[in-house]
Amino acid sequence: MNKDECGIMIVDDSDFSRNQISRIVDELGYRVVGEASHAKEAIKLVSLKKPKIVIIDVIMPEISGIELAESITENFKDVRLILISSLAQDNIIIDAIGAGANDFIQKPITPQILENSLEKQRESFSSTDG
Repeated sequence: MNKDECGIMIVDDSDFSRNQISRIVDELGYRVVGEASHAKEAIKLVSLKKPKIVIIDVIMPEISGIELAESITENFKDVRLILISSLAQDNIIIDAIGAGANDFIQKPITPQILENSLEKQRESFSSTDG
């Protein structure tokens, strides 16, 4: 799967973080198909925009990134999830993986770390397409 076929959605309640991640994703040659500031908006957008990869902040108001990941995993089986957080405590990482996360990145996010994660997800699509 080419990078531009691999639509990315970003979910983070911080405008700054969403803009930063979106800029990095764009610079890496991927296509951002949607952004959401909270989980309810994200669920609607996943259904409408059909991203291949969703990057989700763990700590968000009302519905956490973990709960959002569980919902996406349950309802959209082919979507890959990258969860992000400034907290990298073992219990958060375990909860993220348990919720269906395919990867976990600790903030602050660097272009190289995000590129590595996105490439792993893109390669996983290629290995299941064939």
